Amino acid sequence: QVQLVESGGGLVKAGDSLRLSCAASERTFSRYTVGWFRQAPGKEREFVAVITWTGSLTNVADSVKDRFTISRDNAKNTVYLQMNSLKPGDTAVYYCAAGGGWGTSTRSYDYWGQGTQVTVSS
Repeated sequence: QVQLVESGGGLVKAGDSLRLSCAASERTFSRYTVGWFRQAPGKEREFVAVITWTGSLTNVADSVKDRFTISRDNAKNTVYLQMNSLKPGDTAVYYCAAGGGWGTSTRSYDYWGQGTQVTVSS
């Protein structure tokens, strides 16, 4: 069982940056694909970014591709989501998830964190 803990969220102004972290409890975390998703009030959870266990392949949603970057440090059992030029539309709870496959669907992931709130004011 992999336990994931997100951190780094908060209240920021439009144009600011945040770096979210997803820390895992198990060393085997380094073998998992890790994705970031977000869910705004009243909306479905949507894909944001994903990275393979080696870090050699990433995919970022078109809606944030020019502003968000995903990376990982397996020595620290941590995956990061760097978010720049934040907009009010980025306001959501951000979740990280781990799984053995690859994909943009929530069904591709077996383990989920509790989420961290990101609020962007105008």
